[in-house]
Amino acid sequence: MKKIMNSPDTLVAEALEGLVISFPQYLKQVPGTHVLTRATPKPAGRVGLVSGGGSGHEPAHAGYVGYGMLDAAVAGEVFTSPTPDQVLEGIRVADHGAGVLLVVKNYTGDVMNFDIARELAEAEGIKVATVVVNDDVAVEDSSFTTGRRGIAGTIFVHKIAGALAEQGASLEEVEAVANRVIAHVRSMGFALEPCTVPQAGQPTFTLADDEIEMGIGIHGEPGIERQKLRPAHELAQTLLEKIAEDLPLKAGDHLACMVNGMGATPLLELASLAREVSLWAKGHDMPLDVVWTGEFMTSLEMAGASLTLLPLDDTLRALLAAPCDTPQLRQGVHND
Repeated sequence: MKKIMNSPDTLVAEALEGLVISFPQYLKQVPGTHVLTRATPKPAGRVGLVSGGGSGHEPAHAGYVGYGMLDAAVAGEVFTSPTPDQVLEGIRVADHGAGVLLVVKNYTGDVMNFDIARELAEAEGIKVATVVVNDDVAVEDSSFTTGRRGIAGTIFVHKIAGALAEQGASLEEVEAVANRVIAHVRSMGFALEPCTVPQAGQPTFTLADDEIEMGIGIHGEPGIERQKLRPAHELAQTLLEKIAEDLPLKAGDHLACMVNGMGATPLLELASLAREVSLWAKGHDMPLDVVWTGEFMTSLEMAGASLTLLPLDDTLRALLAAPCDTPQLRQGVHND
């Protein structure tokens, strides 16, 4: 194992300090916690957004703290849910008087610990709502989840719900639009190479030189099927057919697309995959109104990619295009 760290036991804490050092205009740390919050808080009377989970998925989730997206991100240890007391600190700092929305990926530990924190916050008089993202079409149940896993589609939830919260919508309205995205966003990924969890010191699975793992999650877990490596157009078609069938998609649908690197995939290769998605969409008369290509939710140094599709209507399109200003995602301008 070769990693840039002092110790597996201090890696997350030291990385959080480093993020604040790197992005002081966006981030500050709640003292004594693994919570990163906005350097400039949202105005009073607006809904706060909190998300988080295990570390190792960077830039998620601290990379989306800022104007138009999250108010706080709560970091657990690598691939480990943050504890309820840490989540509670995130809720407290994100509460601006209009309530807090928790955006949780569907993993058993995350769901349980965020639920406990929500109950504790409500006992303090904070109004809290929770949405659970389950966009992965590859696996229905796993050792990590009951139901489908939450993966990169979570970032579209952050962006759209965050935009509406920034506009002054109520907690009920922000929760509703988040659930609307969750009902329609779908993702699936594959790995060319596994990752190595620092505390374990060895890869989470092994692949031959000519093999890929189809249907992986974001915690280094194996997928649903081991396949031979194939050209980009065939990989894209496998993911697209599975997602299109699950939604289902139809000719004329306008789409937002995210081509997400898993941590060790060059932009050169991700761009090649994005091209194949575009060709497929044109061939099926499904315009790609939005294409995000890059690293949005990773799995340490795993090589591979995931694909996310979200059908758009006028409301979702406008919220996705609304200004935001975070360490990872910046678009438009704002005067707030």
